[in-house]
Amino acid sequence: MWHKLLRGLGCLSYLGVLGAVFALVAYVAFSLFVRGGVTATPDLIGLSEEDAIALLADQGLRPVWAEEERFDERVAKGHVLMHDPQAGVYVKRNTEVTLTLSKGPRRIEVPDLTDHAVQAAQVSLAAAGLTLGRAFSVYSDEGAGGLVVDQSPKPGERVEVDAAVDLFLAVDNPTEKFIMPDLVRRKYEDVRRFFADAGIRIGRVRYETYTGVAPGTVLRQFPLAGHPLRRDDVIALTVVAPERTETPLGLGGPGEQAPPETGLGQTTDVAQQSSPLRENDNP
Repeated sequence: MWHKLLRGLGCLSYLGVLGAVFALVAYVAFSLFVRGGVTATPDLIGLSEEDAIALLADQGLRPVWAEEERFDERVAKGHVLMHDPQAGVYVKRNTEVTLTLSKGPRRIEVPDLTDHAVQAAQVSLAAAGLTLGRAFSVYSDEGAGGLVVDQSPKPGERVEVDAAVDLFLAVDNPTEKFIMPDLVRRKYEDVRRFFADAGIRIGRVRYETYTGVAPGTVLRQFPLAGHPLRRDDVIALTVVAPERTETPLGLGGPGEQAPPETGLGQTTDVAQQSSPLRENDNP
């Protein structure tokens, strides 16, 4: 019985000693860290520069800035990217905390791709850290067919890494078309002057004899009347040849006749600069 009582009193004494030791350690720690001016570094990552400065001031710490800022895809520009000492580290008050600010997502200047072919533009974009977006075909007089005449984003704009750049490629304007007028039974000289004034090329003129039709009259034409006519099309005409006349005796032999002015069955090319021929412009 007495042995059990003494054993219980020993346990109580042991617990009392442990409590006293714990209280002493707590007191010493409080004196060293709190009364001695020690504080934990706060977590500043993601805070704006102003908020980080205010929080450090509350903790009795002084902010200093790293010499270089860094690009970061997650932390906005002007916000704390990292700091030294890190969050949770105990330091004395008035300790300097070095702040590294973010420059935000890295931005790349879009190159000027004007007059580039698609392949060359893609190489330039890849070298700049960008990607080729969509390609659109547009009618334009500013560049040769297949070359870049515009782009989006514009040259000089700053965009994120791997951003897509859309290209607008020039397409040659389709050849303008006109309506071929009816030239049959018209005078060739009138037709020739009309097309010459309009800048349309007459490529072939063939002369034939034709009874009952006045010389110099258009017999046939190509393209036919009403057919679409483009600027680069060549017009061919068949015209009644001038009347034959007797050649003076001794110049060509009896019965020989002089050829037409441009030669029977011969062709004449008349080249002119291109200009519009409208449907209502009839010779």
